Amino acid sequence: MSKTIPPSRSEAGEQTLPLAREELEVSKRKVETGRVRVRKVVSEHDTLIDERLAGEEIDIDRQSVNQAVDGPVEPRYEGDVLVIPVMEEVLVVRKQLMLKEEVRIRRRAVERAHRERVVLRSEEAVVERVPADRPRSGRPGKTGPS
Repeated sequence: MSKTIPPSRSEAGEQTLPLAREELEVSKRKVETGRVRVRKVVSEHDTLIDERLAGEEIDIDRQSVNQAVDGPVEPRYEGDVLVIPVMEEVLVVRKQLMLKEEVRIRRRAVERAHRERVVLRSEEAVVERVPADRPRSGRPGKTGPS
């Protein structure tokens, strides 16, 4: 359905021919043509597997050393054994005897006058004799001088 446009003439005798071009406009739209439902079903079954597995095990042997060292000790190998030193900083306190002073003690003999009032006691035995011309009558006991 295109329409024809006649050519036009100019005064100089030139003829102008109009040109036409068709353009296309395209558009899209979404159209639902159907739906789907997806679900997952998990099934389980036991299978026995017999396979050899390789691995490594380690043995750890801790040895107490308690030895002073001058600096850090690096890990080392002794054969196929890796030796890892474990370091610890410890405070070292040194005790030393110091002669602080001398105490000098000297003995000397002294005499001094001392006066004090003291009560002294003493006992003495007094013996009396009874004359023999006086007899003691009627009384048991001694009859003579002792």
